[in-house]
Order: sequence, then C-alpha cells, then structure tokens
Amino acid sequence: MGSRRRSPRARDWTSAVSAHASIPRPAAARRSGPLRGRVRAPGDKSMSHRAMMIGLLAVGETHVTGLLEGEDVLATAKAARALGAHVERVGEGEWRIRGVGVGGLAEPDEILDFGNAGTGARLMMGVVGGHPITARFDGDASLRKRPMRRILDPLIEMGASVVEEAAGGRCPLTLAGARETIPIVYETPVASAQIKSAVLLAGLNAPGATTVIEREASRDHTERMLRHFGATIDVEPFGAHGRRVTLIGHPELEGSRVVVPADPSSAAFPLVAALLVPGSDVVVEGMMMNPLRIGLIDTLLEMGADIEFLDRGQAGGEDIATLRVRASRLTGVDVPAARAPSMIDEYPILAVAAAFAHGETRMRGLSELRVKESDRLAAVADGLAAAGVVARIEGDDLIVDGRGAARGGGIAATHLDHRIAMAFLVLGLAAEAGMGVDDSAMIATSFPAFMPLMSSLGAEVG
Repeated sequence: MGSRRRSPRARDWTSAVSAHASIPRPAAARRSGPLRGRVRAPGDKSMSHRAMMIGLLAVGETHVTGLLEGEDVLATAKAARALGAHVERVGEGEWRIRGVGVGGLAEPDEILDFGNAGTGARLMMGVVGGHPITARFDGDASLRKRPMRRILDPLIEMGASVVEEAAGGRCPLTLAGARETIPIVYETPVASAQIKSAVLLAGLNAPGATTVIEREASRDHTERMLRHFGATIDVEPFGAHGRRVTLIGHPELEGSRVVVPADPSSAAFPLVAALLVPGSDVVVEGMMMNPLRIGLIDTLLEMGADIEFLDRGQAGGEDIATLRVRASRLTGVDVPAARAPSMIDEYPILAVAAAFAHGETRMRGLSELRVKESDRLAAVADGLAAAGVVARIEGDDLIVDGRGAARGGGIAATHLDHRIAMAFLVLGLAAEAGMGVDDSAMIATSFPAFMPLMSSLGAEVG
C-alpha cells in the first residue's frame, strides 16, 4: 500500500481546496479593443481527474505533467491521498502519484470533500463502490444540489450500498463499497461520461467483464486512459450513435506517464472572445481535439467562424492542435441534440456567441444542463436577458435571437457556476456597455489563471 505521508509542499497545495472563498467576488468586463496574442488554456479537467484516480488504482508511480491545478482537481488529489495514495506536487502542473493497486484502497479517516467538483465526486464514488470500504462524500452548496442517484443506482447493482444520503440522493452521503463486486451489463439512461466512468471504475475490482452500453456516445477519456495504464477494454459501435464498452476486471494497472493537453472547455472562452471582439487575432496552443470533445468547434465553423488549425499532434493519447482564431461575422444555426454530449460544458459560451450572431440559433436537447453546477439552462437564459439579448427556453431547447451585437450593461447571476461567470465576462468584452457578474471566485475551480490570461490578450476584465 502506498505511503500516506504528505510532504509540506503537497499539503500546501491540496489545502487550497478548503480555502475557496465563500465571500462573493463580483467582476466586470468592459468593451475591449482587439485581442491579440498566443495563449495556452489550462490542462484538461476531465483528464486531470482521471489521471489522479487511475494513478491511485495503479501499482507503482504515475507521473503527470500539464495537470490542471484548479480547486476541483486538487479536491480529487486530496481524496486520492485519503484513500491511500502518496500524492506529491513536484513542479508547475507536474505531479507524482504512487498508487495502491486495484483492491488496495484504504478506508478514509476523513470526509471526502469535493468542493464544487461534480466529476471528481461522481467518478470517485465508482472507485469506492467497487471496493470493500466505506466513505462519506460531501461538497459545497452547489455540489449538494446535484443529483447522485444516477451514479448510485448501477453501483448498488454491483453490490455497493448507500448508508446515508441527503434528500433526493444528494450529498452529503455515505457509500459502502461492495464486499464482492458484481460485474454487470448496464445501459446508461442518458449520454453521460460520468455514469459510464463510475461503472467502469467500479468494475476494475469485479471478476469477469463489466459492460456499459450508451445509445449516444459520451466522451471517452476513461476508456483511453485505462487502456494507457494496461487495462483490457473493448469498444464496439452500438446502434446509430452509441457504443458498447467492455472492461475485463482485476487488471494489473501499472503506473504510467500522462501528459495532459489543454482543456477544450476552458480554451472555449478566449477562443469565442477572439471571434466576437472586432479586429482580434488569437492563437490557442495545444488544444485537445478528441472527436467527442469538439462539438463547439464544429458548431462555430458552421456559424462562419474563422478558425485555422495549426501544428497537429498528440499528447497523452489524445489528438491536439494549435488554433488561430480571428474575429468573424457569425450566422445563427440549428444545433442538433445529438451534438450535446460532445459540447455539454460549452453551451454557456456558445449562447454568448449566438447573441452576437446574425439570426436565430436553436440549441436542442439540453436537459443535462439542468443538473450541472447550476441549472445552466435557466442561468444562461437569465444572463442573456440581463445583457439585453432576446432568448427563450422551449422544453429542453434554448433559442437565442442574434442581432449581431449585444447591449450588455447588466449583472449576470452565476449561481456558483464557473462557466456561467466566464461566459458572461466574455460577453462583456464585446457588448456595448460591458457586463458584470455577481461572483467570480468559483472560476478558480477550473481556470485559476482566467483573468490574467484574458488580460494578457488585451481584455479589459477584472
């Protein structure tokens, strides 16, 4: 079992999780001149979470570079240490994890507090659910509102049990992992990488094959990374748009090197800002181009965005590219529901782009936005209204009436949601009267350097 001693350096960084300010930090963006420069977005959050968790379950040392050092990932690092791993920060974005191996988790003495990290909490429930230990999960006010039942239901089928939970299957909750994990065949009720990943992570400690069936393919970082660490995983097409993923349990995962590319969900903010602010010309380096993560790029290109692809390559088993983005005249489009899984976190910033497009943009099938850090569907519509943009919700669709410009001048309520905050600050850079947000503190969960990065391009934000 890996040592649970903490170096002073590691302790300082993971303690930042509990240091997240509870006092709102309002911010504003003003209409800016052309944005110019070359930037790199922070490391991909999805991959960073998974590198920590699979490093925990591997034998030997995992060396991660490019890790996102936002509060969400630091919460996962702290949880991995509580479960027995030795986790150490050795440089900027560079971490070492000495894992305990599948089946070797320690029962934590402390609550696993994930702050605002829904992905971290849900995936770690899968890790715990497949092991004969008991752990208590909790988080901030936003995380406590987010439903966990869709994760817990398949874990219960695999032998885990919920000892205690808040109303509606929410945190705080106590999960007792399976004494003998049962391999299952599970069809996800919605396209969700979190559900799929939780089942696969629990299945690591089950005998035989664990299978997850998706009718709409979700992001596949878990499958890719498990294979990178030595797991046997088979992926087959299922229906018109789905996949059938089968994992063979009890693998000997071996510590590995993981290079985390830039997060497309974070890169989306400087990218869209460059499209909207007249005269802008921005280069975004090393962005992940996983086919299941580039729905926003596909949509922006359909809208007429001037995006040039440069320097294609690979990092961490993922395709990457450097993008040159120039200010563009955008046109409203119809975004199909089938595209939602590949851009579920990018709809707030797409809605901002749609506000400045010419004509109507309809974004279909956004039910998943109602169970993110906030009810993002309602929050986006309300924020657009505060900016003087005509938008409406019809069922699970968001329709934005683009007029080629936005008045701005209002204050968007962020509801503790980092992506809402960043999206409306980007809107302010191109709006006639700028734009404010009621809180920007939570931006640190995913993009700690957002303000200085945008300022380096010439944005008037802060």
